[in-house]
Amino acid sequence: MKARSDELQMFVSVIECGSISAAAEQGGQTPSAISRSLSRLEAKLGTTLINRTTRRMDLTEEGRFFFERAKAILQQMDELEERLSLHRQTPSGRLRINAAAPFMLHAIVPWVGEFRQLYPDIQLELNTDDLIIDLLEQSTDIAIRIGELADSSLHARSLGCSPLHVLASPAYLARRGTPRHVEELAGHSLLGFTQTETLNHWPLRHTEGDRLTIRPDLCASSGETLRHLALAGEGIACLSHFMTHEDLQAGRLQLVLAEANSGYRQPINAVYYRNSQLALRIQCFLDFIQHKLSIYAC
Repeated sequence: MKARSDELQMFVSVIECGSISAAAEQGGQTPSAISRSLSRLEAKLGTTLINRTTRRMDLTEEGRFFFERAKAILQQMDELEERLSLHRQTPSGRLRINAAAPFMLHAIVPWVGEFRQLYPDIQLELNTDDLIIDLLEQSTDIAIRIGELADSSLHARSLGCSPLHVLASPAYLARRGTPRHVEELAGHSLLGFTQTETLNHWPLRHTEGDRLTIRPDLCASSGETLRHLALAGEGIACLSHFMTHEDLQAGRLQLVLAEANSGYRQPINAVYYRNSQLALRIQCFLDFIQHKLSIYAC
């Protein structure tokens, strides 16, 4: 008996998810159903693909061989499906998008419903990661990144830009006072990032230039965490407009030192491999999201 494409997809999903339970959750199945399917696949092939224990699972030599070729076969099937849809001029197939969690939550998720109505044959897969990833290793079609890009092996398409705001909650400002000059920030609780030092350079004009390097009193690795800390009145933060514009409109956050803001805007780029042909489903998404992002470029 020959392995079917759904069995290949199941096997690849187990390996990429890292466990049977995670693959079952992603595929909307039970772990026992996935385990039985995996056993049937191994029986068909007459070999053990994964050594499984209660705590871990490891690919056998045959499993590694099968995994790489199964991924290639599934990719070829996706490409074949896409070539057929190109012939019909109907974008379809799986579209894997990776972005930092704040951008995903505030700038992509609100538009997913409209995109799916426009392109019902595209199956979106949305993943979040605050760090730079290997697109090939993570099976990602598009990664959206905020800030300057350095990797020349990637092709980038600009999707626009987003201003940076220094802001705080009304409760914090009522309790600690509103700074009128940049130098007064030294007497305030400053919220900053833990990992990327450049994110702690605030776009504020002062005696030594247009960017102020701050030493955070409270740090977090995610902008979304810093947003919630600012909303909770824990201090002053510097965050992008795409994730705070609704808070500003609703009065949950207020601008601080707006007259000293140098006007720096963070670039927003979609990146993908330079040697890959831009698929129709990718082109449709980039055109769609670029139009939507124009509201954040004020």
